[in-house]
Amino acid sequence: MQLAQVNIAEMLAPINDPIMEDFVNNLDRINELAEQSDGFVWRLKDEEGNATAITVFDNLFLIINMSVWKSMDTLFNFTYKSDHVEILKRKKEWFHKMPRMHMAFWYIENGHKPTPEEAKERLYYLQEHGETPYAFSFKSKFTIDDAINYKK
Repeated sequence: MQLAQVNIAEMLAPINDPIMEDFVNNLDRINELAEQSDGFVWRLKDEEGNATAITVFDNLFLIINMSVWKSMDTLFNFTYKSDHVEILKRKKEWFHKMPRMHMAFWYIENGHKPTPEEAKERLYYLQEHGETPYAFSFKSKFTIDDAINYKK
């Protein structure tokens, strides 16, 4: 099994606004870094390789990032031990503080590509029920066995 992740962010301005320019200018570099990272499997993107153009929520300022990784450790290493962390530290420049949980992880079968609808359901479940083996974050260390044996 592999680890799927979703995170959402609400932009301070439209994607083509000067406020968002430095974020946009770093997207390709960070996406390429992710795709070349140890443990990376897949990420959500449109035909041009862009995920920010995919509308999943009613709020057009909410952007989604989804990816699949071989393990929680490989996702953690990309998130906090690569150049990605420098962009993460600057998120207040481009995004509103999210009032509710804005990321969720869950285990999937190898080869499965999670859909945005699946990701929304996991995120909403986490917001409603807290961390469980069905939907969790880096705070929890749920295993694949935990997820398999979890009764929702």
